[in-house]
This record gives sequence, C-alpha cells and structure tokens, in this order.
Amino acid sequence: MILSFENVTFTREKRNLLKQINWQMGTGQHWGILGLNGAGKTLLLQLITGSLWPSSGKLTVLGEVFGKTSIPELQKKIGWVSTALQYRIRTNELAEMIVLSGKFASIGIYQKYQPEDLKKAKSLLGLFEASHLIGKTYHLLSQGERQIVLIARALMAEPELLILDEPCNGLDLFAREELLNKIELLATQENAPTLLFVTHHTEELLPIFQHLMLLKDGTIFANDTRDKLFNKQILSKFYNRPIRFQEITPERLMVLPGD
Repeated sequence: MILSFENVTFTREKRNLLKQINWQMGTGQHWGILGLNGAGKTLLLQLITGSLWPSSGKLTVLGEVFGKTSIPELQKKIGWVSTALQYRIRTNELAEMIVLSGKFASIGIYQKYQPEDLKKAKSLLGLFEASHLIGKTYHLLSQGERQIVLIARALMAEPELLILDEPCNGLDLFAREELLNKIELLATQENAPTLLFVTHHTEELLPIFQHLMLLKDGTIFANDTRDKLFNKQILSKFYNRPIRFQEITPERLMVLPGD
C-alpha cells in the first residue's frame, strides 16, 4: 500500500480545508488527481510528503503511520516535482549536478559524492533522451527541459512514490507532448516508482493513469477508475456546468465547456 487516508481532516484558522478524506492508493497503481484552483490539491500533497500534519484522522504513507515514524526518513522515499521547485534552483547550476542533488534532497551539492553518483545522474538524463543537456547550465534550458531535469533529480534517490504536481504548466503544445511521452516511458521502466499526477486538464491524464480522484472544495467528489469517471454526467456535476469531450487520442479526452 502506497497511501491510506482514513477520515483525514486538515484545519487552518478554524476552517476545514480538507474534510474527511478517505482514500487508498495501492503499489503500482498510477493515479491522477483532477481539480480546479482552490480544490485542496496542494494541501493534499503537503500532507502526503509530511510538510503538513493532519488535524484529525489516520494517514499512512509507504507503510508508515504519521505520528509513529520519522518524517525526514519517509521524505527520502518520495519524489516531488513541482514548478515551485524551479525557482529555488540556482541558474548557473549544471543540469547533471541538479540531478545529482536529488541524492541528498538538497538544492545544490554540499556533500561528497562518488564518481558512480555522477554517472547515475547522467544516465537518468539519458533515460529521458536528454543527454544533450549534460554540461548546460539551468538558465539555458527551456521550460520543458527544466521539467525533465527535475524529474530525473527526483528519481536520483530511487523513490517509491513520484508526485508530478502540474508538470505541464508553462509548456507549449509540443513541449507538453514530449514531456508526457517521457512520463509514459518512465512508467514502463523496471522498478519504476508509483506515479501520482496532479493536473487541471483531463487531456494530460495518460492511459497509464487508470485510477482517478476528483477533488472539489476540500473533499473527494469521486475516486474510481477512469472509465467510470470520464463521462459527461459525472464531470458536468463536478464542474457545475455542462461539458463536452474532444478526443485527443482514443484514450485521451479533453474536457471543454458544453454547447
């Protein structure tokens, strides 16, 4: 079991921002979380990674129960890729050194590392067909290339869970498709981590994400398999307005406002 939320509530300033979350995520079950701004997606991720603590309920992550485990040790098993992380990276840092820093969960390298560590960092870039980024500084990279570097960085510590928090933000159409192709490739690798993909956009939810959560106003509106949730009746109710689908591929659907 990767995650287990049992009646988890998170309260801030006497407001229940997340309410009675009950959800389980099994090993190897790649999940997508869909929600609009203010739904509580970021708060949910902060709970998973131990950045925040449940106000009530029981939260188990990678077999460890919050309140009975070391959060810093648990965080080493979780990779989290977020656009917010990009602003913390030093612009003169080489791509392979950014990837290497994932071994230490640090921004920058402050500890001794072995030649095999650097070799592994470069091989992770190669996994994403990004070996051409080796030797390039961060400020020279495109938005899509930066996301690839950050995903490789997250994989450096061989996490059991990899959280991709709106990874396509700021990408143009072609860069987005390239990134999604690489994420799909990652999921096919031997010993790949379990993936949790967070987005506003249904068309970014690749076929590998067979399990979906719809998060709305701090509560789980629905969680089930994608074939049960991707229908007009459920999503119109979720968005509080009529919707229609536009097919990107037979297994990828874009939700648009209804006619």
